[in-house]
Amino acid sequence: MNRQTAYAPEMKTITVGELRQNPTAMLAEVEAGETYRITRHNREVGRIVPPQPGIALVPAKHRDGIRLPELPASYTSPSAAVLDELLEDMRGDR
Repeated sequence: MNRQTAYAPEMKTITVGELRQNPTAMLAEVEAGETYRITRHNREVGRIVPPQPGIALVPAKHRDGIRLPELPASYTSPSAAVLDELLEDMRGDR
């Protein structure tokens, strides 16, 4: 897993098989800033790089759970009869 290439000594190389057997060690190094080249049959198939600072691909979760927007005070939920009618209309359009 700790093999390095001659043309990019700063980047480590890991095979798909090695990654499959022990992803934890490699991911710990990536978390610490290491970049890995992933190979299959001595051919590069991908790279795993640490995230760039300030780029959030997935927003952080709220500790209190999801907050739904407040509905206006004038909002009233539709009655069961209205919902049944809407569902019936939708089923009829199939």
